Amino acid sequence: MNDKNSDGFKTIGCATHDTRNNWVTIEFNTKNRYNCFLKQSHIDTCTNSFHELEAFGFKFDEFGFAGNHVHFLVNIPKKYSITVAEIMLKSISSRRMFEKHPGFRKRYPRGSFWSGYEHHESTGKKDMQQSRAYIKDQIRHHNIIIIDDRQQKLSYFVAERDTASPA
Repeated sequence: MNDKNSDGFKTIGCATHDTRNNWVTIEFNTKNRYNCFLKQSHIDTCTNSFHELEAFGFKFDEFGFAGNHVHFLVNIPKKYSITVAEIMLKSISSRRMFEKHPGFRKRYPRGSFWSGYEHHESTGKKDMQQSRAYIKDQIRHHNIIIIDDRQQKLSYFVAERDTASPA
């Protein structure tokens, strides 16, 4: 298949871009199914660590956290296999979780944040809306409450101007 103008490639000027669909729905579970994603700061750390891989060509769509696991849509570059992509995703996210939240070392003393279990399935253009809806519905589906423990800005706590006393 030396012809770069075939079905899966698009030639723009001199560059050839791979235009094939490689969207995958992935689920990762925490080790021992501990509920580690009940705080917004933990969810933000995990999401931000996944987004670090955008520098390698990964594209992310929706994330759905459900207490002890995460569902997400990712477009994996063709140069990475599913297995290599999972290793990259799990390693960077677990490293960031242990860096930002040192208390996780008490729960995971051996440094293994994710379990060996994973689930992935190819997501075509027809299935994309169904996958997005399922991922967005994780909090209601699992009936969990996320605690917003992010640090508030100081201006959030500043009292409004007193209008009762003369200025």
